Amino acid sequence: MKNNHGANLHHLSETLGINQNQIIDFSSNINPFGLSPKGLKKLEENLTLASIYPDSDYTDLKASISEYCNCSPDNIILGSGATELICSSIRIIKPKNTLLLSPAYSEYENELKKINSNIYKFFYKKENNFNINIEEVISLIKKNNFDMIVICNPNNPTGTLIPIEDIEKLYLSFNKPIMIDETYIEFTNFSKTSAINLVDKYNKIIVIRGTSKFFSTPGIRLGYSIISKGEILETMKSIPNLWNINIFATIMGEAMFKDKDFIDMCHLKFKDNFTLLFEGLSKFKEFKVYPSQSNFILCEILSPNFNANNLYDFLAKRGIIIRKAESFDELNNNFFRVCVLTKENINFLLQEIYNFLQEY
Repeated sequence: MKNNHGANLHHLSETLGINQNQIIDFSSNINPFGLSPKGLKKLEENLTLASIYPDSDYTDLKASISEYCNCSPDNIILGSGATELICSSIRIIKPKNTLLLSPAYSEYENELKKINSNIYKFFYKKENNFNINIEEVISLIKKNNFDMIVICNPNNPTGTLIPIEDIEKLYLSFNKPIMIDETYIEFTNFSKTSAINLVDKYNKIIVIRGTSKFFSTPGIRLGYSIISKGEILETMKSIPNLWNINIFATIMGEAMFKDKDFIDMCHLKFKDNFTLLFEGLSKFKEFKVYPSQSNFILCEILSPNFNANNLYDFLAKRGIIIRKAESFDELNNNFFRVCVLTKENINFLLQEIYNFLQEY
């Protein structure tokens, strides 16, 4: 199965002949520690509000996001998921020539193609553990007439985190729109690593986030952008989007961004689970495990005896789904990606990988 956005659990359930709830999904990159208790409680207490319209200004939701991100509510644009905001930003800026740091989430390229933008890709290279020398990027933009730069930070699928100092240096050399997708930034020390810290300093910074990954809420479809004051922000505000955030996403969002106990718990548990997964994978001599500053880890198979397709098929029969990474630019079928789940699930994955390797 090839799916550019990870596992389709509905289809897999039918294909594998097992209940969807029994599938252990290491491909989705969703926080395994569940929903915010405060968000869930507020949702449960307000189910009858399905019969009314949300506040069209989303004042309380923006206030919660503002406090969480330490930014002005005036800079916040809401969307039905981060992908909607990625699409809207690209359509508003309409870059003729775009620099895309790659490999990356496929929707950037899909949306750029829809507006006939000329796409130039600067690649994270495995020879450098998928780290980027920002001076090389700056040298490239000085030689080309790019209208926009698109960055996923931390990057999916490599887990690479570009320091905020380097992003600022890049902006000062470019002085044109830079869109930074921070879908996974909350798995880092995001108060220090987020480009939101640059929004008030410069006028063409677009930071995009969603709630699907860290807050484990892909079903409510809530995303938000923090955008520098100026033409891009004002144009985004002018797009007709009356009541585009449903009442349940609004209710849950208002509470979960303020759930400090839940947020702190996730960070504490995540570090331990990440270490367990990273060190466990690193013990297999057949893999090269790349450093990651996100909630997933990219691995390369070094053995000539099997590839990611073989590993995927073996694990899928046991109800474990990993992400084959060959759909990403410059990555072949020797690459796979796994996200951080519970310790129980991680240990099960590592044991089944061990069993697989005994056959090869």
